Parts: sequence; structure tokens; C-alpha cells
Amino acid sequence: MRDLTVDEIARLGALPAEADEPFHMTEEAFRVLYERTARSLWAYLARMTGDARLADDLLQETYYRFLKSSATLESDDHRKNYLFRIATNVAHDARRSSRADGADNSDVRAPGDVAELAARRVDVGRALARMKPRDRALVWLAYVNGSSHKEIADTLGLKPSSIKLMLFRARRRLAALLHEGSR
Repeated sequence: MRDLTVDEIARLGALPAEADEPFHMTEEAFRVLYERTARSLWAYLARMTGDARLADDLLQETYYRFLKSSATLESDDHRKNYLFRIATNVAHDARRSSRADGADNSDVRAPGDVAELAARRVDVGRALARMKPRDRALVWLAYVNGSSHKEIADTLGLKPSSIKLMLFRARRRLAALLHEGSR
């Protein structure tokens, strides 16, 4: 093992300080944002992944990345859209990671206790779980979250002009899946 110089030791000492850089939000402001967004963000992640436990982990990762980011956000709506953008990326990362690990997610089901849910909700949940992740995200953001086409485009990293057609196609696929399930 070689000896370290004073400069190297100083650089090593600087790394933890950079990693623990203070967040750009007060604790109270974060608490309010969390209370306003956590439930819908968790539901979005659960639908994206089809796994309630994974959604819990991804929710924590989403907020962690949000707090560590250096983005300047002007309004609560901008913060919420940014959170959903991070959540989308985190879910995609998790899916890529599970593919790399050889995990089989072909039989993904919507989270929740099916016995307690109404039949219609179960059908929609199953149909959503069978959809491609991007289509599922489009439908979820538009109809559950109530996001505008521009907000959806910002969240998913797509062109705003393509959202209307993509959403139309995603709805059509969802309707076909629901029709298949009712036979």
C-alpha cells in the first residue's frame, strides 16, 4: 500500500462533504410536498412496476434523487412533474436491472388485494399490468394523475406533439385488453 499525500487526504476528506451537501428545501417544505405527492407517486410506481414492495423502494429512491438534484424548480406543479419524471426514470432503471439479473416479469399483476376490489377495478388493473410500460405511464398520467399533454411529455421525455396520438393508441390498446378480459 502506498503512502498518501496531504493533497490526496484533503480530497478524500472533501468527498463526504460533497455527498452530504445540504438540500435546497426546508424540512417543513419537504414534508408538505411529500404529503401532497407520495400517495399518487407510489400508485404510479406500483402500476409501472406491478409490484407494491418494489414501489416502496422506488418511492424512496425517487425522493432521494429529488432532494439530491440541483434543479431549480419554481412552483409546486413543477416539483410534482419533476418527481414523476424521476420516478419514471427510476422505474425504467429497475426494469433494466431486473432484465440484466435475469428476473422474469412476464406475469406482472397490479398490486392490491383482489378480493377487496370491485370487479371493474380488477379488470382495469390487470389490463394495465399487461400493457407496455410507456403506454401504462401515458394512461396513468393522463387519467389518474390528470396531467396535461405537455406535463406528460415533460415527465416521459417525449415530444408534446406526439402525446395525443400516443395516448389515443394506448387507450385503444387498453380497451382491447379490457375486451379480451371480458370474454
